[in-house]
Amino acid sequence: MTEKNLFTERQYLGYNKYSFLRRGVLMAFCFVAYYWSENPKAVDVSGVRIGSYPAQDLPNSGALFFLLGMVILVISIGLFFMLHLKTIVSESSITLDGLWTSRKVKIDLDSIVEAKIVPYSSYYFNMSVYNLHRKGSIKFYTFGNEAVELTDKEGLKYIIGTQKAGEFLSIIQNRIQKK
Repeated sequence: MTEKNLFTERQYLGYNKYSFLRRGVLMAFCFVAYYWSENPKAVDVSGVRIGSYPAQDLPNSGALFFLLGMVILVISIGLFFMLHLKTIVSESSITLDGLWTSRKVKIDLDSIVEAKIVPYSSYYFNMSVYNLHRKGSIKFYTFGNEAVELTDKEGLKYIIGTQKAGEFLSIIQNRIQKK
C-alpha cells in the first residue's frame, strides 16, 4: 500500500548564500585578473597606485584567468539545478533524501511530540548540511532563514531548514493532534 505525500520540498545547492558568495568572489577575482592582464600598465586611482601586471612577458597569461572564471560561472549555474535536500512528509513519516547523501533519513511521525518554527541560525551565511549531529540536535539545511524544529519522545531535536515553514509546520501539527 502506498502512502499519500502531504508535503514535498526540494532545495538546491546553488541557492545557498555562503557558497554563492564564495563562488562569486572567486569569479570576480578571475575576471579582474584577466582584465589586469589585458591592461598591464600601472594606474593611479584616487591616490591609490595599482601596479603593473607582474607577468607581462608571458603571452596570453590572462587567458587562464578568463577560462577559470568561465568554468566557475558554468559550475555556479549548474548548482542551481543540483538537488541537495528533498523533504517528503507522508501520513506516517518524514523522509529526507538528496543527491549527495549516502542514505535516507526517515523520521517516524508517531515519535514527534513537539513542532515549532525557529530561525535556523543567527549567522547570515550558513553552510549546507545534511544529517549533522551537534549538541543534541540533528540538522538538515540548504538555504533560507527559517527551520522547523521537531522534538521526539527521547528529547532529540531535528532542525529542518525549509522555505515553506508555515505549511510544513501545519502538516506536522495536524499529525501530532490526530494521535
